[in-house]
Amino acid sequence: MTLSVERCETCGGLVDLEDLFCANCGTKVPDRHENETARLTIEAKNYQCQGCGASMNYDASAQTLKCPFCGSVELTEDASQGILAPESVVPFALERVEAENRLLAWLGSSFWHPRDLRSAAQLTELTAVYVPVWVFATRVLTNWTADTSHTPFGAHAPWFPVASRGERSYDAIWIAASSGIPQRDLSAIWPFDVSTAVPPDKVDLVDVIVEQVTVSRRYARPRVQGILESFEVESVAREIPGKHRNIHVNVLMQDATSCAALVPIYAMAYRYRERVYRFVINGQSGHSTGSAPVSVSKVFGIIGVFVLIAIVTLLMVARG
Repeated sequence: MTLSVERCETCGGLVDLEDLFCANCGTKVPDRHENETARLTIEAKNYQCQGCGASMNYDASAQTLKCPFCGSVELTEDASQGILAPESVVPFALERVEAENRLLAWLGSSFWHPRDLRSAAQLTELTAVYVPVWVFATRVLTNWTADTSHTPFGAHAPWFPVASRGERSYDAIWIAASSGIPQRDLSAIWPFDVSTAVPPDKVDLVDVIVEQVTVSRRYARPRVQGILESFEVESVAREIPGKHRNIHVNVLMQDATSCAALVPIYAMAYRYRERVYRFVINGQSGHSTGSAPVSVSKVFGIIGVFVLIAIVTLLMVARG
């Protein structure tokens, strides 16, 4: 199913059905007919997690429903809602057994983890989940100013102001459309190989957990703007001769397109001493990230060693 794409009549920028004004130029967006919104959804059996707020489509035959992101069993059915139909799906390439082995290795991988983490942690099942993302492609026009240490001949000041403009294209800016997995975790397990993406009807989306889009495109777009601004600052910094400071960019998105896609992850929540932690694995590449407790005894032990070394050093200096 293909999402309808609306553009501003003035600047051609991407606008959403719920937008009142174009985010690029401020032009008022014409009213849409109500049935436009209905085209964006497909029917599904949905559940809302009362723990973390994630909204998911579950297999109707599942006996025990548990949120893969926070481990909560407090899920409320909301069969009236649909889910946003993705335009493409990146299939799983990592087997569950290998994902479980990576999890166990990670739990015991850090010196700073408590010694009993692997044995005392209450692990939930490592669950295969398709999470939604927005994929943006856009051309940007950037006006920028900065100061450079490369001053003209005869100048006495150490800095000289410069300004210019540039144009670049970005093919794939990925924004998490999930409430279950935050952008920082998704960035940590990036990238996904989009060349393997297939149409939704080529993947089983009934017998697996599919998280709904909970971040609409209109709210994802400002995040894209922020990412583009950081990219442009880095690009401008490479163009400025000598040292630089005070880089300011004004980025205008042009001819932007976006689509909803699903990417594969393995998610697990575990509890250690009454606190919940999260672990996620890229279901394609195996890249992983997670949160874990820090051993307080080890931290204070290391601090004690450094304090002891400092005291001994001071005593030796005083005697010498």
